[in-house]
Amino acid sequence: MNEIKTGKPSGWRALSPLVVFLCLYLVTSILVNDFYKVPITVAFLVSSCYAVAITRGLPLDKRIYQFSVGASDRNIMLMVWIFVLAGAFAQSAKEMGAIDATVNLTLLLLPDNLLIAGIFIASCFISLAIGTSVGTIVALTPVAVGLAVKTGVDLPFMVAVVVGGSFFGDNLSFISDTTIASTKTQDCAMSDKFRVNSMIVVPAAILVLCIYVFQGLSVSAPPQTESIEWLKIMPYIVVLGTAIAGVNVMIILTLGILLSGAVGIATGSFGVFDWFGVMGNGITGMGELIIITLLAGGMLETIRYNGGIDFIIARLTKHVNSKRGAELSIAALVSIANLCTANNTIAIITTGPIAKDIAVRFHLDRRKAASTLDTFSCFIQGVIPYGAQLLMAAGLAHISTISVIGNLYYPFTMGAFALMAILFRYPRRYS
Repeated sequence: MNEIKTGKPSGWRALSPLVVFLCLYLVTSILVNDFYKVPITVAFLVSSCYAVAITRGLPLDKRIYQFSVGASDRNIMLMVWIFVLAGAFAQSAKEMGAIDATVNLTLLLLPDNLLIAGIFIASCFISLAIGTSVGTIVALTPVAVGLAVKTGVDLPFMVAVVVGGSFFGDNLSFISDTTIASTKTQDCAMSDKFRVNSMIVVPAAILVLCIYVFQGLSVSAPPQTESIEWLKIMPYIVVLGTAIAGVNVMIILTLGILLSGAVGIATGSFGVFDWFGVMGNGITGMGELIIITLLAGGMLETIRYNGGIDFIIARLTKHVNSKRGAELSIAALVSIANLCTANNTIAIITTGPIAKDIAVRFHLDRRKAASTLDTFSCFIQGVIPYGAQLLMAAGLAHISTISVIGNLYYPFTMGAFALMAILFRYPRRYS
């Protein structure tokens, strides 16, 4: 009755802004075979205007206010500040020579045929230690870009290696937001969820690692003739060390900026005012990502306000009548919620209570339910072109998010293994 009184669009119409975006950006790009033909900012602008237009029962200024509520959500704003700091750090490190020095060290330490596998293992380990995919991507993407240039490996492929590995830890880490949210909503211990989750995704990670080892056999790097500038590597050592120690990502980036500036000035790479200019260029370079993040936040909040998420939850849970169907409905619920929020933690929090009700009604193991929530949310978050992780990685590498998606071996393999775990009732003990 409330929806009728407020005049909110219901059903599929509430979700239609997401369809408009996907058609305008993804489908059009595929049809013309050019992913730069329709800028993602324009696609979000059109779909955002459409979302505001179909919101009925409110005057225009109130609709815009509701849109702005989503754009200014605290999670969105946190991402904006991370983008600002990441831009300043990445550009400072690049101008100072930290990236080149780190790449030279990596080429010295790792055999050519293990470079790809080594980057994947590093990404998995760091994300598992720090519990965040974003922090891992910020730390490793510049190094991956430098390695791609030196070895001739396709740049989107190398960036995808980092992004994929970052979701290994995001999914499994005890300090990950998704692990905390999934276990709290399902009332199970983190260690129990980790045990079930690892039985599903570790085989996927091993399979992907084997693929990377095989693909790395054809990789060759030029002989390492340049001396290692150890001082210039310090910013990345500090960034990785503090990340593994669990320090807040914003503090990590601030330390990285200050240390890059200090080393750059000490080695004569740039002067103080040159450093300021470099940071400014880095921040400005993140402008598109910030605009995309704000538009996406506003559009997705409008979808939620109009009842799109509630509608899809009701539709998916209506005809569940078996344990396998119950697990599939939980997977579908969190996946669609993630598509509509572009935030895996929010998707889990949104659908977690409903998933718990489904688990109780169909006598599902709560540890398996928590694993299903976490794994499918990480899978969707890892492959959507407007997710913070892909936007960050593509922004740092100056490439299109779409060009990365086709190379995301681990997220797709993780999703496939999680789906098979439901269909084949694996692990048996928890199914």
